[in-house]
Amino acid sequence: MEPKLDIPEPTKAVIDWLLESDPAIRWQVMRDLTGESDAAIAAERAKVASEGWGAAILAAQAENGTWPGEARIPEYPTLRTLQLLCDMGLDPKSEQARNAIDRVRANVKWLMNITEDELPKDMDIHWWHKPFFAGEVEACMNGRVVKAGAYFGEDMQPVVERLLGEQKADGGWNCEEDSVRGSFHSTICVLEGLLEYEKATGGSPAVTAARQRGEEYFLERGMLRSLSTGEMPAIDRMTEESPAWTLFSYPTSKHYDVLRGLDYMRSAGVTPNARVAEAIELVAKKQNSNGRWPRENVHGDPVAVDMEGASGTDSYWNTLRALRVLGWYGQG
Repeated sequence: MEPKLDIPEPTKAVIDWLLESDPAIRWQVMRDLTGESDAAIAAERAKVASEGWGAAILAAQAENGTWPGEARIPEYPTLRTLQLLCDMGLDPKSEQARNAIDRVRANVKWLMNITEDELPKDMDIHWWHKPFFAGEVEACMNGRVVKAGAYFGEDMQPVVERLLGEQKADGGWNCEEDSVRGSFHSTICVLEGLLEYEKATGGSPAVTAARQRGEEYFLERGMLRSLSTGEMPAIDRMTEESPAWTLFSYPTSKHYDVLRGLDYMRSAGVTPNARVAEAIELVAKKQNSNGRWPRENVHGDPVAVDMEGASGTDSYWNTLRALRVLGWYGQG
């Protein structure tokens, strides 16, 4: 496939700016953009556990394994934080990672601060007070539990088997169990989890087939459009608002956007074709005159450390991900 767009190489000024940020960004720049040696990349990655954002996030963990953000349901910010530590590349074999995961495994449970009397009467409570890595009931949650658990060496096969049984006929997943259609949000969360599970365990033909059907779900829709109408849906069923899929956020939590979807396709080794061209063009057009990408649509899903500025300011995470997505397309 010949790329439709002229994909420019990142400038030295932008690379230097990224390298001045944090070890979590630096080692990925060295791997994905500048092609440093394996030894140099590994040395920089090792710093995530002891310096900068990674060290601050690890230090914010409570003795009971949770992270702050929602006192009533601390397992939710804990899941978001583990998802972030995966993205940052915290070495899962490091002492800091093992200590953190040991606390989660031993102490964190679903709805751990909720008594049975406080549960809604219509709630399926079979997952109430179950261990964190056993997952819960929603696909968007379980996909992220699988991603974190697989990355940090937990046995996630039972949750993976559940997800395989919940895939919709269109190839997607949906947190609304009664829906016959997939959801962009749920599907991207599950795909990231299945990919991490395959990397950690080698996967299986069933997992690979399910993941590829999920990828096709996005590709058939050009990464952002309704299959039936060709338009962007007027209402996002998860947020009950107009979809913000064209706004690039980080951390992403459970929320889909085009940059997150494309970065998944890159990491999964999908060969880019014309079906991602519109989405790639959207990414390219978001680049500012200084060669960077802005932070957009900051979600109300807090994590322990705010790594970047307000919406509209230059974003290390979006710039890194946009540059490597454009590079992936340009080499397609």
